[in-house]
Amino acid sequence: MQHVARVLASPLKGVYSTHIDSGHEFGRHWHDTYGFGFLEHGAQEWFSGRGIVRGYPGEVIGTNPGEVHDGRPLGPPTRRWRIVYVDVDVMTTLTAPERGAGGHAEITSPVIQDPMLFRILQRLFSRLERWNKRTPHARSVDSLAFEEALVASCVRLMARHASRQWSDAPPRDLQQVRERLADDSARGPSLADLARLAGLSRYQVLRRFERAYGVPPHAWLLRCRAERARVLIREGVTLAAAAAATGFADQSHMTRVFARQFGFTPGAWRRAARLQ
Repeated sequence: MQHVARVLASPLKGVYSTHIDSGHEFGRHWHDTYGFGFLEHGAQEWFSGRGIVRGYPGEVIGTNPGEVHDGRPLGPPTRRWRIVYVDVDVMTTLTAPERGAGGHAEITSPVIQDPMLFRILQRLFSRLERWNKRTPHARSVDSLAFEEALVASCVRLMARHASRQWSDAPPRDLQQVRERLADDSARGPSLADLARLAGLSRYQVLRRFERAYGVPPHAWLLRCRAERARVLIREGVTLAAAAAATGFADQSHMTRVFARQFGFTPGAWRRAARLQ
């Protein structure tokens, strides 16, 4: 099955991009970042926070931090897309005058019809490609051009296609379960521990968690570990040390989960992160 993935660093820490051409079907997962971009070729169908949606070339596609989604080709056997991922604190900084004080914004639709935003994103990805091809001493001008396009895309996205607060928050008991998984992700609590925390049976906490977050607790835990490994690798931690610190059995286990989560390997991410 065809799967070609590139991960590109950016001049800003907390911002990176992927360019993927793939026939792979991604299982349900999420990212701790905002992600938005577009399909260049083919089409895709995916589960999102708004149900099953479809995206086609010329449309902007996006996901919110923590929003569970999957993805499969629609029509042609492969599809090609570009996505830029922006950490929550970076998005807040870039768009603060537009969003007002307090809280995080939510992209309100996973598929957006906005020709102007689409053109801004084309310019953004073109400038990012150029920055990645430059030698280190020649990047400063291209860095400024990229940042201008990034701010323009983020401001338009959040001003026109986002709400000011998260909607449909899960019940507090399930939020506590998720917080416990995140706090203890390296070791991993038992299902019985989670059930006692929520005041539910093991069956109830399993079913209710999956309904609320799109994946069962163990799958959520693995994806949480992958996100934390990504951050550690970006900070310069070795792949083996990142695997050990985040609770994976070994580096190979981390690589398998990481690749399913992001579409590229930890090694590819490390090479890109070194440019930042």
